[in-house]
Amino acid sequence: MCAALIGGMDRLKNEYVSEARRSGVKLKHFTGKERKISKALGEVDFVVMFTNKVSHKARKDVLDAVRGKDVPVYMHHSCGVSTLRRQLDEVVG
Repeated sequence: MCAALIGGMDRLKNEYVSEARRSGVKLKHFTGKERKISKALGEVDFVVMFTNKVSHKARKDVLDAVRGKDVPVYMHHSCGVSTLRRQLDEVVG
């Protein structure tokens, strides 16, 4: 299973990736500052977006990229590792 994480803190990237690996998920992390995230997004099973660290333009770019692909997008204001852990547990089981 592959997921994309949009936003979050740069210093927590390793923790985000290791938490996803523990859940059996390959995680692609984007800070939200990249140009055209939609091109680098590729095929993902779901998207987790931390909205407090993402610009409106990046949010719109991601939502436009997954529209029509039946890819769920989970948005959270908090950007902690525990928030990602709870979301992964909910999705993966």
